Amino acid sequence: MEKEAEIEKLKKECIEFCKKSPLYKEGTFPVFGRGSLNAEIMLVGEAPGYNESITGKPFCGAAGKILDELLEYAALKREDIFITNIVKLRPPNNRNPTMDEINQFSHFLDKQMEIINPKIICCLGNFSTGYVMKKFNLKDKIQGISKIHGQVFNVSTLLGILKIVPLYHPAVVTYDANMRDVLKEDFKKLIKL
Repeated sequence: MEKEAEIEKLKKECIEFCKKSPLYKEGTFPVFGRGSLNAEIMLVGEAPGYNESITGKPFCGAAGKILDELLEYAALKREDIFITNIVKLRPPNNRNPTMDEINQFSHFLDKQMEIINPKIICCLGNFSTGYVMKKFNLKDKIQGISKIHGQVFNVSTLLGILKIVPLYHPAVVTYDANMRDVLKEDFKKLIKL
């Protein structure tokens, strides 16, 4: 029950913070994250898209359908993992988040990671990979996602070994259908982990 209380408190803080953000628009919702608070796997995207911003749910648009397919392929259920983004509000026109926006919102992700304490963090795309790897002192290992996708980086923490797995963002399949097989191969590694 303690995790639920901590997450609810954090969610309220996040909503209040979002209302003061330049990214906030009436009729849209912050996308805080959803899933099991006891998840061993946390998926971290970069920022919500249009569908996410009008529902408040992470990965519910076209990229979400692809993510669901990949999770099913890896025998994972959404309710057993935790899915979130670094930035909790949609940047205009679905543009990439700026470093300033990432820095403004990152403390919410940091706290989510602390409360949930996953064993595996899957970074979806370059922005989440860059942030998470820097946070866990892997800055020297950062390369473009095309070079490090599917690799597993082990980090020693006070609570044990944390595995960080950079992955392509599922939206890549909406631009290049051939990437579906690459993503499936990467998600297959999650089964082994």
